[in-house]
Amino acid sequence: MSRDRDAMGRPLVAVTGIGVVTSLGQGVADNWAALTAGRSGIHAITRFPTEGLRTRIAGTVDFIGADPMVAPLLSERFAEAAADEAVGQAGLSGDFPGALFMAVPPVEIEWPQRQALAEAAGIEGPVTYADLLRAAGSRRFDDWHDLFIFGTVADRIAERFGTKGSPISLSTACSSGATAIQLGVEAIRRGEVEAALCIGTDGSVNPESLIRFSLLSALSTQNDPPEGASKPFAKNRDGFVMGEGAAALVLEDAARARARGARILGYLLGCGEKGDGFHRTRSSPDGAPIIAAIQAALDDAGLSPDRIDTVNAHGTGTPENDKMEAMGCLAVLGERMRHVPISSNKSMIGHTLTAAGAIEAAFSLLTIAHGRVPPTLNYAVPDPAIPLDVVTTARDVPVTTVLSNSFGFGGQNTCLVFGAEPA
Repeated sequence: MSRDRDAMGRPLVAVTGIGVVTSLGQGVADNWAALTAGRSGIHAITRFPTEGLRTRIAGTVDFIGADPMVAPLLSERFAEAAADEAVGQAGLSGDFPGALFMAVPPVEIEWPQRQALAEAAGIEGPVTYADLLRAAGSRRFDDWHDLFIFGTVADRIAERFGTKGSPISLSTACSSGATAIQLGVEAIRRGEVEAALCIGTDGSVNPESLIRFSLLSALSTQNDPPEGASKPFAKNRDGFVMGEGAAALVLEDAARARARGARILGYLLGCGEKGDGFHRTRSSPDGAPIIAAIQAALDDAGLSPDRIDTVNAHGTGTPENDKMEAMGCLAVLGERMRHVPISSNKSMIGHTLTAAGAIEAAFSLLTIAHGRVPPTLNYAVPDPAIPLDVVTTARDVPVTTVLSNSFGFGGQNTCLVFGAEPA
């Protein structure tokens, strides 16, 4: 492998900028300080009434707002803040010299807007779909039409940062943020672009999404204290906690980055993905798709399993997901996996859904840069069925490679391998 090519002769993909927004704060510095100190960003929801709901907590980002307070606009605000930081750190000015790959949450018109349309229909009694269409035809709600189109968030970010070509919007459930990064890596490797702005963002903590996840029995109902609810890998785990935020990575062809004197923060060495068609929310019982995704990421990176120093887990805190992730890691890394440090950021920021893969990618790169593995909170009751080295206080160890896992509802599994400067 040359300095700027990997073992397969492909352009080495460097990371030159990172931006993060979570419930822990805005910016890399604040997030990393809080994460490694073991502070939680999960708290009681104040954005909307929660009386009568089984789950009343989330990792909401309350210091960035939007008007109206709807998922696509909030997601745009988070993405803009993260991208501003990442592009600034990369030292890029003017139009961004590459493509935009953006993970955004599924978009649909939300309850307050539905109610406004229904009231505008002027009908006493049940309101039909035809009544709503007639209200929309009044042209009073044209701004909402643009707001609730799936590609609008990426279009606005592309315009804001001057990215090249048509922006790519994607939504592969909980693996979306990682998938956006994978698409950027592949575009650089194919020589289609020299740089990529990869973003995962999600601002969809709203009543409807909370209720829908509750109906799936996916959410923790341990509301008090909020910071104790997310318990990845613990025996008493009872579900995930919703979170929100965004992360942005600037990826570049390493040769280009070096030529312009950029500071390289790490490398994207490998990407692996595998679809799992077993069930809409459950993993295949044999773990084969998870195992295949992890192995594919290692193969793509040209690394043997013993080269992984730590695992940034998907680690949702749901009974089944944690068990299946442990099974997959043990199957690929073998008995050594029992002693490989593993940690779940979701114990502190909640599950940021569409943004999770990107946010956890950012934290994986910071783990390499600082040689510090963040803790997993609330691991007070270890699960004997999950024989892993779960990090419970920040651990200082040499880290040159990180495996970051993202496993999505609907069966989209995406794993990424990050590395330090090649020797």
